Amino acid sequence: MSFDSTLLIVIAGAAVAGFVQGLSGFAFGMVAMSFWAWAIEPRLAAAMTVFGALTGQLLAAASVRRGLSWRRLWPFVAGGVAGIPLGVAVLPLLDAQWFKAVLGAFLTLWCPVMLMVRRLPHIGVGGRVADGVAGAAGGVMGGIGGFTGVIPTLWCTLRGFDKDEQRAVIQNFNLATLAMTMAAYVGKGIVTREMLPMFLVVAPAMLVPTLLGTRLYLGISEAAFRKIVLTLLTVSGVALLATSVPVLVARGAG
Repeated sequence: MSFDSTLLIVIAGAAVAGFVQGLSGFAFGMVAMSFWAWAIEPRLAAAMTVFGALTGQLLAAASVRRGLSWRRLWPFVAGGVAGIPLGVAVLPLLDAQWFKAVLGAFLTLWCPVMLMVRRLPHIGVGGRVADGVAGAAGGVMGGIGGFTGVIPTLWCTLRGFDKDEQRAVIQNFNLATLAMTMAAYVGKGIVTREMLPMFLVVAPAMLVPTLLGTRLYLGISEAAFRKIVLTLLTVSGVALLATSVPVLVARGAG
């Protein structure tokens, strides 16, 4: 693939993922990877995903500040901080294609079921410990590839958080865990100087789309927000399967 084609894919992925993250508060990694996995080496793609998601959260946090409760947030952040080192340690050993296939299958099967249920059952057990476990799962996945928000978002939906409360938890959880993940990537040498030009492409490409997404979020209803979140998770799952299954099939055939 030519450099120009790769550059267009990077810009398109950053712009679409930035808009989606601005609207939903999460999913930059999922959306961006559905573009970048076709053209970018996995290690670089993981670093770009964490950088882009962190940049988007900084932009969104400055624009949307409703619903924040530190009492609600801290178990997620504590769990996420504990989970990140494990994810970073696993990253060099992980088969990225199998990881994407398993995660994609889970999202593709589970999220449509949640969409079809008119009233989701709300989970009231577990309290802060369960919130911390969901945060830890997000931290591990963040260390692996910037997918910090997937499990915590599903958990907040099942907990029955309202739109602003869920958005505030996920947005600030992602901000904290992604900042730590980026620091860990730099410390482990996963982020190198050679990656900086791509970072400089991602940041401006996502700026305006992210701000547009945050403006749109302010005007949507609770029901519409829930549908958007679950639809995005479903589409992300399909995209992950589309990028990973052909590679795994080709391996088996070889």
